[in-house]
Amino acid sequence: MQRSVGLAKACCAAILMVVAATAGTASAHGGVRFGVGFGFGYPGWYPAPYYYPPPVYYYPPPVVAAPAAPPVYVEQSRTPAPPAEQYWYFCPDSKAYYPYVQNCGSAWQRVAPRPPG
Repeated sequence: MQRSVGLAKACCAAILMVVAATAGTASAHGGVRFGVGFGFGYPGWYPAPYYYPPPVYYYPPPVVAAPAAPPVYVEQSRTPAPPAEQYWYFCPDSKAYYPYVQNCGSAWQRVAPRPPG
């Protein structure tokens, strides 16, 4: 232990002599500066940083609109459609037509309409 303390004192003295010698010449040559530094508690080298792979970006698939349904063409006939058949309903019990009679005791009879007159 005594030897390491003596060695440390000798190193410090040598460094101070080098600094003092260069300080005198530095002022004579226009201000050249010289510095010495020590770092305690960490090594002089640093380990390489852990490699992080680049982030993987997820790009969702592009949104594609569904194609529109093709137009539907309906061909119309040139002749008009025949009119739907219409009937009158006669009640034989009351001898009257619907809607003048709402209820009929027997079955309604379907009758072809007749023009008035």
